[in-house]
Amino acid sequence: MAHSGVTHFVAADDHQAILIAKKLLSFLPSNNTEEPPFVPGHDDVERDDSLDTIIPDDPKKGYDVREVIIKLADMGDFLEVQAGFAPNIVVGFGRITGRTVGFVANQPIAMSGVLDIDSSDKGARFVRFCNAFNIPLVTLVDVPGFLPGVTQEYGGIIRHGAKMLFAYSAATVPKITVVLRKAYGGAYLAMCGKDLGADRVFAWPTAEIAVMGAQGAVGILYRSELAEVAAQGGDVDAARQGYITEYEDTLANPYMAAERGYVDSVIPPSETRPGVIRALRALRNKRETLPPKKHGNIPL
Repeated sequence: MAHSGVTHFVAADDHQAILIAKKLLSFLPSNNTEEPPFVPGHDDVERDDSLDTIIPDDPKKGYDVREVIIKLADMGDFLEVQAGFAPNIVVGFGRITGRTVGFVANQPIAMSGVLDIDSSDKGARFVRFCNAFNIPLVTLVDVPGFLPGVTQEYGGIIRHGAKMLFAYSAATVPKITVVLRKAYGGAYLAMCGKDLGADRVFAWPTAEIAVMGAQGAVGILYRSELAEVAAQGGDVDAARQGYITEYEDTLANPYMAAERGYVDSVIPPSETRPGVIRALRALRNKRETLPPKKHGNIPL
């Protein structure tokens, strides 16, 4: 089914199923020793600046990350797979300058884009699939963390979340990460941060890269200061807002991460497609040799 330039891997009849299956196969090589097929296109490298306004001013407001993917993919052509399962993460295939790439993206309009058990399994499986068939990975990050709760804990969220980290760290294909907005805690690492071997990490100016959000961090870091303000009859809300602003200005921004080497470039959203294209071209002949062993022991 078509929706805003996105093709979902869901079919209403046999004929449509055949068409979608053909489209899926058009992205894949015949076997794991070949490169993905190249489809010459005529899409402009710098064709769109509408990404500059796609992130809402309100950090609590969501947006459809598929619109970002459509702006990055050639001719806006994107085949989403497993669209009905774990919608808080979006995975699928597209092309950039004619070459197949796999997109992995948090979906802010579904559970705020958090990682949970199902989305971790879905993302890890897709990353492993792309790596098996030499398909570069483009990861779009807007993740507030792992989903908390007793159900997730009993279900083994740590073990399932570890699958994402294992899949990305074991992948030897080109890995490009773009931090769109929130990138908090361990979930940021699970979405292919520098420590997991990302070859290029870009960040938009709206990126918030930190252990946790400013509201929660201020409540922990400045608890005694806020208690003192309250004891003296001061304006606690004003003091808290001041600490939040200080935290955002000094810690939760992409420039601090870039200074420490976790981000390669802070770019305006409109420069994302050209930046990803340049990175893919530079990494086209990437060859990475893993230590001699049969395979790693993925957490199952």
